[in-house]
Amino acid sequence: MALLELAEEGDDDHLPWLHQALRSDPDAEVRREAADSLGGREDEASVLSLVTALDDEEVAVRAAAAASLAELQAPATAPPLLSALARHDGPAGADRRSALLRALRGLRVAEALGPALALIDDPAAGVRREAIGVIGWLQATSALAELTRLATADPDPGVRRAATGALGLASEVASVEQALRQALADHDWEVREAAAATVGKLGAVGTLVPLGAALADDYWQVRLATIRALGRLGRGAAPLLPEILAQLDHPSSNLRKETVISLGQIGDRRALPALEGAASDPDPDVRKLARLALETLARG
Repeated sequence: MALLELAEEGDDDHLPWLHQALRSDPDAEVRREAADSLGGREDEASVLSLVTALDDEEVAVRAAAAASLAELQAPATAPPLLSALARHDGPAGADRRSALLRALRGLRVAEALGPALALIDDPAAGVRREAIGVIGWLQATSALAELTRLATADPDPGVRRAATGALGLASEVASVEQALRQALADHDWEVREAAAATVGKLGAVGTLVPLGAALADDYWQVRLATIRALGRLGRGAAPLLPEILAQLDHPSSNLRKETVISLGQIGDRRALPALEGAASDPDPDVRKLARLALETLARG
């Protein structure tokens, strides 16, 4: 209770007490509270205390320290994180490497790119995912070859999903289209969902055939991401109009809403009868969006 009172006062003069509690209090709950209380503190002593707490014997304390480090926003806090990242190697340091990469991601410092690239083949899947996050936030197009490899060949679906999302960095769609086509057929639905979202971001018209298959996916989340992507492709998605119209009969109202939005973006007047039917959909949002799409097509 004393620690919480000190933290609530927000007086920087009290920070040494929080640091001491985090470093040496015998009670894990007190150390966890101290780690929580240091969230958002960006002075060097607080950052170093949180970095040290990543080695605490208690999982809850390490998790609280990692969460507080992830709140950092000042690029000037990066040096101790980078220094600690270089020290935490081996299987025992995987959780620490993940936490440090997560903290570095939001800081967007160029110095983090080298360490992130060095860890994209880390034995721990969690570390590989966080390394991809750093690369993505830095918009490092120089790493596209590595990201393509991870998107198509990594054994962990979470890594493939992260890498597939990061392929949106590509400036030349052709360089990643084959990887996106493969990701759209991945056995993990979240990878397929990420692939559809990336296709929409890049406007990858060359993936129309696998996008058509994705509209029959067992997971409505994949279909929804695919419908959004097709809407962004605009008139380029017109060859898939029958498959798109079929989504208006899906039980998910979210999917039906996205479908009428996309039909308005695609602008194909062959969709008018289906949109008129959607204007009587049981869901009021679908009805409203269908009327807006009808107005869009009428103007076009």
